[in-house]
Amino acid sequence: MNIYETLAKLDIDLPPVAIPAAAYVPFVQTGNLVFLSGHIAKKDGKPWVGQLGKTMATEEGKAAARAIAIDLMGTLHAAVGDLNRVKRIVKLMSLVNSTADFTEQHLVTNGASELFGQVFGDQGAHARSAFGVAQIPLGACVEIELIAELA
Repeated sequence: MNIYETLAKLDIDLPPVAIPAAAYVPFVQTGNLVFLSGHIAKKDGKPWVGQLGKTMATEEGKAAARAIAIDLMGTLHAAVGDLNRVKRIVKLMSLVNSTADFTEQHLVTNGASELFGQVFGDQGAHARSAFGVAQIPLGACVEIELIAELA
């Protein structure tokens, strides 16, 4: 199935590429790999601020990670021109703004991982890391970066 048909069935509109907040570019392609810079969670167009284990529960963090996955797909579309060119989502790295005793970073990150599986099928299955961190830029609750392979 066409990736864009799948997105339409899921009622997902891809956003434009966000303007970098510092000295970096949103993506870099080398060979058949595309590396996307970290994207922070946004809610209503602003940073989705919070700390898991203190001001946010796992399910809200999971929703934030899903929102990031949508932003990442928007950037990936801008990088490659057609998401149907994606051969594989290779790797996600997820940073979860969390308290020292919060241990469900992997469940928060599932919000992104599960959506990539829904959209890309078997090509969406990926390697991943999920870390708890003391803080993320702008106070965001989650930040995720992505590596994809192109056909």
